[in-house]
Amino acid sequence: MESTRQKKVSRLVQKELAVYFQRESRNHFGSALITVTTVRVSPDLSYCRVYLSLFKAEKPDELMEIIKGMKKEIRKKLGELVRNQLRIVPDLDFFVDDSIDYFENIDRLLSK
Repeated sequence: MESTRQKKVSRLVQKELAVYFQRESRNHFGSALITVTTVRVSPDLSYCRVYLSLFKAEKPDELMEIIKGMKKEIRKKLGELVRNQLRIVPDLDFFVDDSIDYFENIDRLLSK
């Protein structure tokens, strides 16, 4: 069960990463739309699992590899954005959130 502090840090990181991806998506990621769907923070607040939804991405696997390769730069920018709220900027690990595809598949199967 998540503590109140974990939930607050999770929301803060999600908000700031969403702002980052909105600003930098044209420069680094082409026409892809990247949405931060969920952020899960470890109990010691040093590690975050960030789940992303990728829209209009021609090659989502390659885009995820680019994002994972930019992990240090993204963490540095996040640190600049949250420097007054957090003492330690958590280490980030990115994953594809495929829940939308799952829901679309269920909807398609039920509509038959």
